[in-house]
Amino acid sequence: MAEEVLVPLNDAPGTLSRKSSFGSDKDVGLEHKGDHDTVEYRLHAVHGEDSDKRVSLWHDISLVHIDHTTKKSTNCFNFVCEIPKFTRKKFEIATDEEGTPIKQDTKKGKLREFKKGDIFFNYGCFPQTWEDPTFIHPDADGCRGDNDPLDVCEIGARIVPCGGIRPVKILGILCMIDEGECDWKVVVIDAEDKWAPFLNDIDDVEREMPGMLGAIREWYRTYKIPDGKPPNVFGLQERFMDKEYTMAVIKECHQAWEELVSGEKERTLDGHDDEVKNLVRNLSKGSLFALMENVDEHPEYGRPDDFETHSAEDGIFF
Repeated sequence: MAEEVLVPLNDAPGTLSRKSSFGSDKDVGLEHKGDHDTVEYRLHAVHGEDSDKRVSLWHDISLVHIDHTTKKSTNCFNFVCEIPKFTRKKFEIATDEEGTPIKQDTKKGKLREFKKGDIFFNYGCFPQTWEDPTFIHPDADGCRGDNDPLDVCEIGARIVPCGGIRPVKILGILCMIDEGECDWKVVVIDAEDKWAPFLNDIDDVEREMPGMLGAIREWYRTYKIPDGKPPNVFGLQERFMDKEYTMAVIKECHQAWEELVSGEKERTLDGHDDEVKNLVRNLSKGSLFALMENVDEHPEYGRPDDFETHSAEDGIFF
């Protein structure tokens, strides 16, 4: 077997650089390791041209979707699916493991799944985002971030496989408070879905898909009750916020991710309690990307500051 080569985000000889991060699912393959339905099972992303090179679904996929023909930014973001719709196994990106593969979550050594039943939308996250556990959003009822990539609910008709990457349109966001942590849920739709031309903001979802938003909220309110836990609660009077508000949260979480992988966040942990320090340090230690150089270099994909200089009408968010 060939020696495993993990993919850092610097320009070391023989490796992929951040400048060659993947802007879409093109050239990204999936590799299964271990037996399904075991705690050892992992789903790795790999370079399509060289399967010995691992690709991090969290760090190496660009947040903004890039048209693989023109190589230009689009007005869509990349959605990484962890749990396909109509399934219940609780797969998630292992943020504290080398290469950040997808695994099935465990509790007390047992594999987890939703006891409530199958989820009715594709569930996953945005790459290159992080809900900073040292940050308390002003609308989050005093709760800090949950230390994970930003969660995404994709409401299109396609069943996206685990590990699949799809271009999506931003529609809105819900502020869930999960056991004292802020756990944002971004609502999106696959850019190629037949409903996508009709959905451009959160009010469009209510008009074109009546009942969808309420069903998402009630899913998250009640899904832990079968585990013996109380219902979840929500900030912002349980409202789904619009696209403009959502974009500000995404920007915030992308900037937090850059501070994490550059090592800046770990260097500024003084004053935080040991629990938070350990959360951040475990991510930095478990990922080979914390020593990344030139974190601000990503000219072809744009920079977070461009949120203020581009609009949806321009076709560019970054």
